[in-house]
Amino acid sequence: MVERQLRNRGIQDPLVLEAMLAVPRHLFVAEALQNRAYGDCPLPIGERQTISQPYMVGYMTEALSLRGGEKVLEVGTGSGYQAAVLGRIAGKVYSVERIPELARQARRVLDRLGTTNINVKVTDGTFGWEEQAPFDGIMVTAGAPHIPEQLKQQLAPGGRLVVPVGDRLEQKVMRIVRRGVNEFSEEILLGCRFVPLIGQNGWKD
Repeated sequence: MVERQLRNRGIQDPLVLEAMLAVPRHLFVAEALQNRAYGDCPLPIGERQTISQPYMVGYMTEALSLRGGEKVLEVGTGSGYQAAVLGRIAGKVYSVERIPELARQARRVLDRLGTTNINVKVTDGTFGWEEQAPFDGIMVTAGAPHIPEQLKQQLAPGGRLVVPVGDRLEQKVMRIVRRGVNEFSEEILLGCRFVPLIGQNGWKD
């Protein structure tokens, strides 16, 4: 998976490659789907949600430009796989999930792997996790109708927000960097397709 789907398609960050080599992706899907866990596609995880395609996980992680030890917010825990990859690089990961059963299942797998630096909370992720801000990196793993202002304001100086933005069917991955108190740069990276970001500051369910 790492050689064919990541390195051969341009993912070069050694921290990202090492993290995705280390995290057993098959543990984050149902037993009936484990033989497909390392394929080049997303897979269903229940509750109309998916575990992202390995390439997209690697691409968005690389886009955060982590160097190790950072504090990172993930919006959309889902299966917990993306959080586990981030946790291999970042110092602390704070992950929010609106669906309690997904959060519980993700926590069970993360505990099974012995992770100690990933915190999971059930809440409306479009508000972020204000009491733990600021964050060096924020990753949103669902498609937003616009860039959530609350998440921008929870970035540390120089912090990066990676978020898919578009309609409910197609989005573009964007990277927002905090340059100053009220100064942000925006960059469009690539097209994608994520489940919708549901919440007060996202799509309505």
